[in-house]
Amino acid sequence: MIVRIEKLRPLVALCARLVLGSIMLLHGWEKVVHPGSLHSFSLFVAHLGMPAWLGYVAAFTELLGGAALILGLFTPIAATAVAIDMAVAILRVHLHHGLIGPGGFEFPLSLVALALVLLADGPGWLAIDRVVFRSS
Repeated sequence: MIVRIEKLRPLVALCARLVLGSIMLLHGWEKVVHPGSLHSFSLFVAHLGMPAWLGYVAAFTELLGGAALILGLFTPIAATAVAIDMAVAILRVHLHHGLIGPGGFEFPLSLVALALVLLADGPGWLAIDRVVFRSS
């Protein structure tokens, strides 16, 4: 029996959520947990011409947004926050390096795409959102 692709959508969303969540959690973890990293990151953000406090927002968006995505909790909010975080990273850090190559924006663009998949298709299987909010 041939499995219809449509029936795999929740599994694809689950995979997207786990991959994106893991990547974001680990990137946020590096910025928040290691001594001095959060302050250094906020100074880097200030060097880019943005308020330093946005460095804290970005770091905790990555950490907490990543954890929320892994759990499937507040998935639309977390996916939106991650997409914005990565879009800003593309525009302010990676864009001038081009799409491919050292410092290029291919990786953060891929993360934006994964976040958009979650916004379009929902959290998939094994998500707290499905139980608490009765979403698909």
